[in-house]
Amino acid sequence: METGVTIRNMGTESSAELVLACARAAEARGIESLWITDHVAIPPDDAEGSGGRYLDTLTTLAWLGGATERIRLGSGVLILPYRPMLPTARQVATLQELTAGRLLLGVGAGWMEAEFRALGVERRRRGRITDDTLKFFNACFADDEVELNGQPFLFKPRPPKPPILVGGAPPHALRRAAELADGWIPMARNPRDIVQGVGQYRKLTQELGRPRGNVTVLTSLPLDEPDKARALLDGYRSLEVDRVIAGLGYSDIGGYEKQLEALTDIAGL
Repeated sequence: METGVTIRNMGTESSAELVLACARAAEARGIESLWITDHVAIPPDDAEGSGGRYLDTLTTLAWLGGATERIRLGSGVLILPYRPMLPTARQVATLQELTAGRLLLGVGAGWMEAEFRALGVERRRRGRITDDTLKFFNACFADDEVELNGQPFLFKPRPPKPPILVGGAPPHALRRAAELADGWIPMARNPRDIVQGVGQYRKLTQELGRPRGNVTVLTSLPLDEPDKARALLDGYRSLEVDRVIAGLGYSDIGGYEKQLEALTDIAGL
């Protein structure tokens, strides 16, 4: 089971210096992957914790990719209905190419009404837009020549497709992950939260004749209580979860490094 960590790309912790220091510290500790979140238009009355400040997801991952060598780079998760399909596919392919295949593309349909309103996108269409975008991404990474709106064009560079993991809750996210993607990335407080979902997802992939999908869980571990944290990791491992992403809270690099030290000890890295 792989171990990933979050980096805050929002609020006061999203300074260039701190983001970069955290990424390099995670890589030095042998962490498998680092993950950042996605928001584009936080309303003033919902800005607690971030102040409305968010670094763009793909831009930040590209910047970190150039500043690191081995650690994988994850979006947890990129909201597809916020973005036009073709330019986003081009950004994803470029990021995958320039980082030598280190991208882990977590995607989602989104939920915040204010953001959809600011973008002029109908929230009720988010599921269909997400499905159409995933189908288009798959087509782009399958062939050099692609067609959109009746216009054939060349999709290059065309590196190996990054693993695409669908975020969200059952049943829609599971269907989308099984049919159109390579894995499921739920949020959970403990293994009990996802027991049923993991079983349903595995069954769906089997029924569709798809490869066994990746299950990556975004969670919070009590790093100040090592025995409890180890028990939680053992619980996820018993469900055959492929990766656990530990959400870390901190205000400076010292606090981040302290949590990394505790996590690597607990996870046996």
